[in-house]
Amino acid sequence: MARTGEAVEKLQAIMARLRAEGGCPWDRAQNLRSLRPYLVEETYEVLDEMDRISEGGAWRALCEELGDLLFQIVFHTQLASEIGEFQLADVADAISEKITRRHPHVFGALHVAGAEQVLANWARLKAEERLEKTGKVGSVLDGVPSAAPALLRAERLGEKASRIGFDWPDVAQVRRKLEEELRELDGAIASGRPAAVEHELGDVLFSLANLARFLATPAEDALRAANRRFTERFHVVERGLLAQGVPFGTATLAQMEALWVQAKAEEAALPRPLHRPQAEVVAVRLPVATHSPAFWQTVGPLLGWAVTVEERAVRCETGGVALSFVVGPSGHPAELDARLLVDVPRLLKALRTAGGTVDDVAEGACVFSDPGHSVVVRCRTSAVEQAALPTGPV
Repeated sequence: MARTGEAVEKLQAIMARLRAEGGCPWDRAQNLRSLRPYLVEETYEVLDEMDRISEGGAWRALCEELGDLLFQIVFHTQLASEIGEFQLADVADAISEKITRRHPHVFGALHVAGAEQVLANWARLKAEERLEKTGKVGSVLDGVPSAAPALLRAERLGEKASRIGFDWPDVAQVRRKLEEELRELDGAIASGRPAAVEHELGDVLFSLANLARFLATPAEDALRAANRRFTERFHVVERGLLAQGVPFGTATLAQMEALWVQAKAEEAALPRPLHRPQAEVVAVRLPVATHSPAFWQTVGPLLGWAVTVEERAVRCETGGVALSFVVGPSGHPAELDARLLVDVPRLLKALRTAGGTVDDVAEGACVFSDPGHSVVVRCRTSAVEQAALPTGPV
C-alpha cells in the first residue's frame, strides 16, 4: 500500500507542478471541455491493448496505456481541486464507499444465490441511492451515458432492463425477434422511404446487441474484431494488387475478390497464437572479477558447454544461450542454474582438479563456484537422467 500511495502522490505532485505558475503553458491552458477528446482517446487506446492481449499479446503495453488514462483522471481532479470542489482522495473515497455499499454480500451479512441476484440487488441499491439523493426513484436505465457508442449503449440498456425481468426467456426468442426485425427492414427497403429504413435498421442493430448479450459476446468487442479482420484482409488485397502491377482504382471486382479469398485462406491456415512469440535470448555477458579459463575448459564440458577462451573472457556455448564471463567490475557473483550431464562424483573430481569450490552436494545435485568466486552454478539432474549418466574417471 505504501508504494502505491507514494506513486500516486508523486503523480499528483507532477500534475500540480505542470498547472502551477511557471509550469507547462499547454497544461495550464486546458479545461474540462478541451480535455474531453484526450480522455476518450486514452480510453480507446486501453481497449486496443486489451484486444491485443486477447490475441496473445504481452500485458506490459496495457500498463502504459492505463497510466495515460490515470493521468487524465488526475488531470481532471486537479482542475476540480484548484477551485475547491474535490480532490483525488475524495474520488477514491467515494468509489470505495459505493463499491462497499453495493456489495453487502461481501462486506455485510447478506447471502446471495449467484450473479443474477447480485445484479438484482445492485439495481435495488442504486434506486435507493437515487431516492435518497433526489427524492425520486428514477429509472433503472439511468446511468447509461448518452454519449457512449450506440452499440455499447444498446447492450447496456437491454442489460439494465433485464435486471427487473424485462427480457426474453432464452436466446431462441431473441433470435426470432431478430428475424422479425429483418423482415420489417426488408419491408422498409421495399417502400423506398429513408426514414422507415433508418427506423427498422436501428431495430435490427438493437436486436443484434441483445443477441450478443445473451451469447455473452459483447457486441462492441465482436465488431472491433471484425473491423480488425477486414483491415488485415484488405491490406492483403492492396499488397496483391501492387504485386500484380494493378493500380488502385483500376482493379476489377473479380481480381479483388480473388485476393480477398486468398487473404481469408491464409488467415485460416495460420490461426492466431495463444501467446505472442517471445524474443529468444542468444547471448548473455556477465562481468566477473576473474574469468578462470582453465577452470571452465575443464568443468564446462561436464555441463554440456562448448568452451572458447577469448581475451579477458570465456565464452560458453550452452546450446541455447552463449554465456560470456568477461573480466570487469562485479559487485556480486553471477548465479546460474544448469543441468548436470555426468554423475556428481565425477563432477566433484573435476572441480577439485580445476580449483573450484564445492558449496553444497546432494543426490543428483551440486552447487559450486569458480576459483575466483565470480560465478555460482547450481546444477542437478532428475533421478531418471541420473541413472543414465556416464560415470568413471574424467
